[in-house]
Amino acid sequence: MREFSLPFLALLLVALALCVSGVEGCSAPAAPTPAGPTKFQFWFALTGAPGEAIIEIVKRFNAAQTACICELAPQDSLDDALKKIQAGWRSKDIPALAHVSNLALPVLIDLQVIEPMQTFVDRDKFALGDLEPNALAYYSDRGKLYGMPFNIATPLLYYNKDAFRAAGLDPNKPPRTFTEVTNYARKLTKQSADGKTARYGYAMAIYGWFFEELLAASGALYLDNGNGRDARATKAVFNSPEGVTILTWWKEGFDAGVFGNLGRATADTQKAFDAQQIAMIVDSSAGLRARVDAAQGKFELGTGFLPRPDETAFSKSGAIIGGASIFILKDRSAAEKNCAWEFVKFALAPEMQADWYAASGYYPIAKRAYAMKQSQEWLAKYPQFSIAVDQLHAAPNNRVTQGAFTGGMPAARQRVELAIEQTLQGKATPQRALDSAAADVTKLIADYNKTVLSK
Repeated sequence: MREFSLPFLALLLVALALCVSGVEGCSAPAAPTPAGPTKFQFWFALTGAPGEAIIEIVKRFNAAQTACICELAPQDSLDDALKKIQAGWRSKDIPALAHVSNLALPVLIDLQVIEPMQTFVDRDKFALGDLEPNALAYYSDRGKLYGMPFNIATPLLYYNKDAFRAAGLDPNKPPRTFTEVTNYARKLTKQSADGKTARYGYAMAIYGWFFEELLAASGALYLDNGNGRDARATKAVFNSPEGVTILTWWKEGFDAGVFGNLGRATADTQKAFDAQQIAMIVDSSAGLRARVDAAQGKFELGTGFLPRPDETAFSKSGAIIGGASIFILKDRSAAEKNCAWEFVKFALAPEMQADWYAASGYYPIAKRAYAMKQSQEWLAKYPQFSIAVDQLHAAPNNRVTQGAFTGGMPAARQRVELAIEQTLQGKATPQRALDSAAADVTKLIADYNKTVLSK
């Protein structure tokens, strides 16, 4: 039998006396819980407005209930969080909830360090119908949801509407295909008095993610076995006709002097676009607010779908989800994992997702969030984001749009970036550059698989 302190017994007797005397709405106080609320740690790696939005969600979660306390632990980066999980999972020096890059999913599954979200979804019969299906599909494997999408983004075409008008182009009709991008770029490229290029018509950073996205928009796979989602991937297949078409188009525009090249750093291409040195770029939807703010008072910003080879590709292909997910780590107490799941559910509420959308600029995961006042106000202020929403919802949910699924993807992206550089520099043809890159990535996959399967 539980023993109670004298002060508590005194309080109990007073409360019972009040109830007997008919005090309205009274009830006996519950016995105190010796253990108190369950504390759990949440590693997160976003800064700026998105980071502040995460802090606000956690504050509201902690204030909304008394059973759980979420303790935030900022990380240097999404990649750093993964490295710390890899280093600490044996010693259980890991949090209950971790915010990690989308590319980490296969690694976390193979390490057997995460508790599938599906475990909690099935246990609570939690309805997923309101959540973005393409985002859920990305973080699923063999029909099981492992991570809950958190900050998701896709690449968009950004363009300078004022430059379009000056070039005689319709500012409300951005190019949709590779050929149209090249034709528009020819009209938008400007030469200075000394014969140098004052403004390029188009550019995008040499970024492996952009190549993956253009490949998916072309309806082609990056890896065999259905992008590694039907069975474990064994080789890279991005050296396909679709991959070669992307690099051929890129090289031809560069050789024609209408595509700029500012290297691998996305920030350099962004700055050149903001300075009106480039009329069109491809960049993440997560950067929309920054592009709008940078264009304020200088030029009118427009957005369009990610370009692809031809119009027919729009019905069978689309953009892949980028960004990061939150994962519940396995080797924590049941109480901590349950509290982490309560936080996940709290963050998925349409009201919270609308606030997240308005504060961070990332897509809301809950579709009902778009009907909320906060979302409507945000779209009114940033109408360009409606294109991002349309692009997300237009993409079919298939193996192409679910993206590549294997460990070692950061290294694979870097190898593709080298292939793009070799192509633009004329050191290799698009086919040879991609063949060589595919061979190297295939070896990366083989080495990864060997390591995983030998454990």
